[in-house]
Amino acid sequence: MLEALCPVDRARWKGLAMHLLSSLRDPLALLLALQGSTGVGAPPMPPAPLPSAASMSVLAASCMSCHGPDGKSSTAIPSIAGQPESRLLARLQAFKADAVPEATIMTRLIKGYDEAQMRALARWFAEVK
Repeated sequence: MLEALCPVDRARWKGLAMHLLSSLRDPLALLLALQGSTGVGAPPMPPAPLPSAASMSVLAASCMSCHGPDGKSSTAIPSIAGQPESRLLARLQAFKADAVPEATIMTRLIKGYDEAQMRALARWFAEVK
């Protein structure tokens, strides 16, 4: 009765199931498939636009309390303004992964941010001159 309401193309579903099973052995292929890209000749995705300046000032407020206004520290805490975006993002990701043994509070603070927010913060502080 269900098939009468919703015809099933068994060959198509079997092919999809086999593809997913084989992808489990190749995580990169699965990731690319889920993103809708073959990875071969696919153009790079443009960066997502930054949230509004008001949203970013709220998002970056906790950073500025230690790293100084606009990320320009005048203390022993490092300045983050103008650093390369890739370096800032890698550092944030390392903090989130607890991969920085000498970190003080950063490993706890960064837990509250998702990947998109970390990318936005890295781009925001990289663009500060």
